[in-house]
Amino acid sequence: MPSVDDDLPSGLGPAGLGPEEFSARIFGTAGPRTGAGLALAPFRGVRFVPAVAGDPAAVTMPPYDLIDEAAALRLLAGGGHNIVRLNLPRAAGESYAAAGDRLRRWLAEGALAIDPEPALYVYEAARGGTVLQRGLIGGLGLRAEADGVVLPHENVFPGPVRDRLALMTAANANLEPIFLVYEGGEDAARIVDDAASSAPLMEFDADDGLTHRLWRITDPSLHTQVAADLRDKQALIADGHHRYATYRALQARHHAAGDGPGPWDEGLALLVDSTRYPPHLGAIHRVLPGLRPDDAVERARKAFRVTDFSDEGSAVEALTNADGPAFLLGGGDTLHLLTDPVEDAIARCRPSEHSRRWCRLDTAVLDYLLIGALWDVPENENAIEVVHDDPSAAIDRARRSGGTAVVLNPLKVEDVLAVAGEGERVPRKSTSFGPKPRTGLVLRLLDPDASEGP
Repeated sequence: MPSVDDDLPSGLGPAGLGPEEFSARIFGTAGPRTGAGLALAPFRGVRFVPAVAGDPAAVTMPPYDLIDEAAALRLLAGGGHNIVRLNLPRAAGESYAAAGDRLRRWLAEGALAIDPEPALYVYEAARGGTVLQRGLIGGLGLRAEADGVVLPHENVFPGPVRDRLALMTAANANLEPIFLVYEGGEDAARIVDDAASSAPLMEFDADDGLTHRLWRITDPSLHTQVAADLRDKQALIADGHHRYATYRALQARHHAAGDGPGPWDEGLALLVDSTRYPPHLGAIHRVLPGLRPDDAVERARKAFRVTDFSDEGSAVEALTNADGPAFLLGGGDTLHLLTDPVEDAIARCRPSEHSRRWCRLDTAVLDYLLIGALWDVPENENAIEVVHDDPSAAIDRARRSGGTAVVLNPLKVEDVLAVAGEGERVPRKSTSFGPKPRTGLVLRLLDPDASEGP
């Protein structure tokens, strides 16, 4: 992999790299194979001390990229030790250097404490009596995509990687885990479930409606069994592509400086066995505020069968049951279901560099046929907004703006895995895996000994 100075623009590398080229370089799609397998290493976790920091529900938060300005301000108002002060310091008007200083101050004051021995951590998210997710938190061994071990399925952009790299460098820490899934069902899965049968290290109900629990596995013999079980497995990055790319950038920086092997060769991650705890894969809907619904429908008729609905529930149900690429357009008084795209239209617009499987993904058809060819809408954040999971919210937002909502079915996990396994990326904003791990349950320092002081 090239050095980070070659990968990041605006002082950290050449400007103008597009997401595909940048992703190929940062993930290592053309790098030499190392032969190393999937690895999750124990580490000395850093956790909030409730007696000093307060209620865990008040000091933890959802992943940083799900927090808008209003949510950040609410978190800041809710508690002096909320992790948002470390992970999104700009919401409080502070620099990343100040966030790093605050992390070390909280350690010195006892609001955060470093666990005495290396551990793998079992994390669980549950609603009522139902476990929605359970997996292992550890230091994920960083692998080039060419190894076929850690598979990204989305491209990344230099800007967010540069931002997270600045924070990670100032904090000298991994402040929140990325989220990966793998197909297991063997020793690691048994060890996870055995650990979760005991009293948790931490348990609390958060405002996301979930109960979050954490356990600690410190037995080296169990670490060895987990390592042996994972060695031949393959994991898909479900959430956290930009943070994984940041791990790779930080690793490249240290290696270029001659630092050799070290804690920068791993990054904080939650690894979930999808055979035991299948992730929820939600859709990410689009809102195009500059495209009138009547105009959108008329242009779509050139390539799709259009069925009108007056009732949202019936329309969403019809979308769910539709075969092949299908989309529900909203924003006006009537909802319009688009189905049965004309094959000639797909063939004329289909990108030649992509596989047939990729070209049949709903989000791909949306991008190259509807948004690109029929609607001629530029793909940027001003022209296209996104709404996770909630069709009603997308339709309501479109109505308020006078624009068009595009409600999608979620992609299938097996399609995402197959596309990633062939070295391709699904289109941007195609997947919303969940539940995502809570930020602030456990942090990973890159210099735990130095942080403890003399």
